[in-house]
Amino acid sequence: MTQPTLPAEILEKRAAEQRRALHNDVQQLRTVVRAEVRERVDDVKERLDVKKNVARYFGPVAGVTALLALSLGYGLTGVFVD
Repeated sequence: MTQPTLPAEILEKRAAEQRRALHNDVQQLRTVVRAEVRERVDDVKERLDVKKNVARYFGPVAGVTALLALSLGYGLTGVFVD
């Protein structure tokens, strides 16, 4: 019979320490990922804010809409009028 080089108690303590370290690493990773996701979600919400975008691009959108309405109206009028 061969005797183990290290007693079981020492191996159990090392395993427990490794589990704790792994658990702490996973918790830290979760915290970092949550913070990163939250930051990106806030970023996307800010970029897709309708009120801000309407206020910012009102002129160009109004101009394009006016041109589309004018051309559509002119085209439909040409269909019904000889």
